[in-house]
Amino acid sequence: MALDVPGIVSLASAFYGSSVLFAALELDVFTAVKQAADPTAEGVAKAVNGNVRGVELLLNGAVAVGLLEKRDGRFFLTPASAATLVQGAPHDLTRAIAYNRDVYPAWGRLSELARTGRPVEKPALHLGEDAERTRRFALAMHARALGIGRAVVPGLGLPSGARVLDLAGGPGTYALLMAQQDPTLTCDTYDLPAIAAVAREITASCAERITCHAGDYHTEVWPQARYDAVTLFGCLHQETPEMIVDILRRAAAALKPGGRVYVLDMMTGSDHTTPPFSALFALNMALTTEHGWVFSDAELRNWMTAAGLEAFNCAPVPPPMPHFLASARKPYTKAI
Repeated sequence: MALDVPGIVSLASAFYGSSVLFAALELDVFTAVKQAADPTAEGVAKAVNGNVRGVELLLNGAVAVGLLEKRDGRFFLTPASAATLVQGAPHDLTRAIAYNRDVYPAWGRLSELARTGRPVEKPALHLGEDAERTRRFALAMHARALGIGRAVVPGLGLPSGARVLDLAGGPGTYALLMAQQDPTLTCDTYDLPAIAAVAREITASCAERITCHAGDYHTEVWPQARYDAVTLFGCLHQETPEMIVDILRRAAAALKPGGRVYVLDMMTGSDHTTPPFSALFALNMALTTEHGWVFSDAELRNWMTAAGLEAFNCAPVPPPMPHFLASARKPYTKAI
């Protein structure tokens, strides 16, 4: 929907709200508000070791954007902030949002991307080169994947005792959720060395059934006809169409006949402009990866077919997750 003039003005300052959220999380303000015996600006400032005037301005800003409530000079969590913005909360998003904070500076260089067509920061920063940022990135992926995976994994319909190949498996979250759902399931998950190291920590409780390999799905070849399912969750949006088909072909070769490849990702309509979040996430990926974008479900169908897979289906993940889950089957009789 086209913006009117007030909408344009509002959009120009939309980053104010994001900045309030990022700063409040960096200071752990929401946890301080929850725990404070007297949640005034003075009490919260003392808890976060901040300046009273500065913290009060930040708290008022958080009220203004709907992250906190204020009554009689005291600050209180909203139901949503209590559930998501306090460390250890039932739906803790603090680590997930840390990723948005880390890429925030890159968005300030969006015009550079438009001029050059190249990412404005090195992908290696969050894939091993910067150890602290890599760990934050892996833990942010874990936090996001927990929310998505709890909705997605139960609906995969994997056979009992399935052997799963989890490619670009990140911190191992989906592998862990699959293993927890089925105590007979085994999984080989692959990612770059620094990410695989975090995955071993996260999946330690199921280490006898989850093997976290350091590897690169751009070049790896896996044992043929070994797996009941291959998962590619939240990774293909950083690849070219040609590489996607190549990855899918090698994944298909690793499947037993009748096994399925599952792709979980954000997707757009055919014109790549809707839904809005997916279209904007394409920019985020292009800012931080060499080939980042967001593809459409129709494009994915064509790539699955080109890889020799059949019986394609695709459906949105239950709200509020802006993702789609697609799958296709390796034919029973046709070798790939």
